[in-house]
Amino acid sequence: MVESQNIEWKEAWRDEYLKWICGFANAQGGKIYIGINDSGKVIGIKNGKKLLEEIPNKIQTNLGFLANVNLLSENDLEYIEIVVRFRFGLKRMLCILAMNAYDLIMKNKELLLDRNPDKSPVRFIFSHSALREGWDNPNVFQICTLKQSSSEVRKRQEVGRGLRLCVNQDGERMDANVLGKDVHNVNVLTVIASESYDSFAKGLQSEIAESITDRPRAVTAELFMDKVVTDSDGGELIIDRDMAYAIQYDLIVNQYIDKKGNLTDKYYEDKKNGSIRVAEEAADFTADVIKIIDSVYDSRVILPENARSSNVELTVEEEKLAKPEFQALWAKINAKSVYVVDFDTEELVQKAIAALDSKLRVSKIYFKVETGVMERILLRKQKVPCHLCRCV
Repeated sequence: MVESQNIEWKEAWRDEYLKWICGFANAQGGKIYIGINDSGKVIGIKNGKKLLEEIPNKIQTNLGFLANVNLLSENDLEYIEIVVRFRFGLKRMLCILAMNAYDLIMKNKELLLDRNPDKSPVRFIFSHSALREGWDNPNVFQICTLKQSSSEVRKRQEVGRGLRLCVNQDGERMDANVLGKDVHNVNVLTVIASESYDSFAKGLQSEIAESITDRPRAVTAELFMDKVVTDSDGGELIIDRDMAYAIQYDLIVNQYIDKKGNLTDKYYEDKKNGSIRVAEEAADFTADVIKIIDSVYDSRVILPENARSSNVELTVEEEKLAKPEFQALWAKINAKSVYVVDFDTEELVQKAIAALDSKLRVSKIYFKVETGVMERILLRKQKVPCHLCRCV
């Protein structure tokens, strides 16, 4: 076997070799051998069975077609053979598009953040399986779960991808130092989830609540006592007992807390509108007083927003549907699509054989044979010699 235009030798597998596979598929086909050095000598691979499972999945996920992947051996050294057949028509075009997207996402990620349409026309990325493939992208704002899953670990990994502070086109992290109060308005993750996420969300909230159990749970006068607050001019003040009780009393009067010291919906509403009122004695220190109040644990704060509560009901305007402009557009986009699945019988057979060879485990059957010899039969009345003391 000689390395040529259609045969490549590689010592170990790298994901960048997907580009070679795509190139073979777009040309005359070819073969890639993993575990062979540049001299054509088999040096072997350590994780042959694992690669036999991973490589076909990566080819199908990133390129959209199947390749024949075989695990071979020579002198007790395992190596991988990847057989790529020429792909024509739509499959070839999809392969090219897939590799362009792969290069953009995995190698030229900085272009995704560039706002210049001449450099990067991409505005939205719809990615399948990226959450589990290890693609590190901080700008994840929507996650749509299409597959029902009961795995808590999987849900944590998926949601965790979107719980990162985003970055701007310069790679600068959009945190509170940059955005200030708008940090929570910009860094919003929307999960379009199934019912299975309901129990997951409640469990996550319970864990968060347990992690902050040491925080105060009610707004009392003691919460403000001896706290240092600062006004807009930088002047500092230590809240004494009288001011602390005045602040608490005013919160009750303004219906910001109930008799038990729990924060009310009116407090959150006025805070959102920027119209919080505090005691006259502490009016110059309103911002710091609000920070002290917000240090109180409230389970409602960590509740995720229910996007369904803000659903908008759509209505159809028949006169606009009848406009020539819409009719012209509809004539271009209303064509139905046909989905065709093409199976290569020989390829399917070879992959089935390879899967059986690598995964089928048949336990060995052992037969135990025992023999015995009966030399004589003693009558019931005969005495049998004792082998221990030689007595009868």
